[in-house]
Amino acid sequence: MPAKKRDYYYNKAKQMGYRSRASFKLQFINKKHHLIKNGDTVVDLGAAPGGWLQVAKELNGGGTVIGVDLQRIEPIEGVETIKGDMTAPETQAKIFELVDEVDTVICDAAPNLSGNWALDHARSIDLATVALEVATRLLKNGGHFVVKVFQGDLYDGYVKKVEKHFSYATTYKSQASREQSAEIYVIGKGFLTTSLRKGNVVDVTIDAMGKTGDGIAHVDDFVVFVKGGNVGDKLKVKIRDVKPSFAFGDIVEKEKSP
Repeated sequence: MPAKKRDYYYNKAKQMGYRSRASFKLQFINKKHHLIKNGDTVVDLGAAPGGWLQVAKELNGGGTVIGVDLQRIEPIEGVETIKGDMTAPETQAKIFELVDEVDTVICDAAPNLSGNWALDHARSIDLATVALEVATRLLKNGGHFVVKVFQGDLYDGYVKKVEKHFSYATTYKSQASREQSAEIYVIGKGFLTTSLRKGNVVDVTIDAMGKTGDGIAHVDDFVVFVKGGNVGDKLKVKIRDVKPSFAFGDIVEKEKSP
């Protein structure tokens, strides 16, 4: 009997009317990491044949779901599809004709496999890098991202790229992935539109006090909470953590009064 016929999730997908066994991967990812909620706008990059689109539609409870692929995607009720290159400005413009902002970008796309592992891994990272670049153009502040990659020597570097754009990043191996598969999902939560990043050292002036007693400074209209800061203090601050709407900083140096 062919391995596919013995595959639990393959058979379950057929029974439930899903277009791909991968549908269950998104279900498990969302159960663990809560990337899609009711009313969200979700864009699926490389969406054919549509298994993730079906699940995204179930998870977002009436929100907008848009699938993008170079291949035609057979219609799914309540899902918008765009046939085109996800990197092309005109394709991205079509997305924004449908929605004003995107809550979550998902991507389960895989490169055409050659059988050469080093080449296939490199192609996987290239594809995931493109998906990340597109996601950074689409996502709203605080949005989420998930993409499939194949593990290999370029994997750690890719995860670090994702970490630079989100307040939290992690990886996840879905229980619906085949045991022998090297695929893993990289997840970014809390997309950052500010240029501030953890470890940056910036000069600030405390201009208000927070309810918990921390000083409040602004860097390009972005709020930074500084423990021990008082109104009027001019400080050199090291950014400890960055969230989509605010950051935390620690005093490195205080300007001395003349």
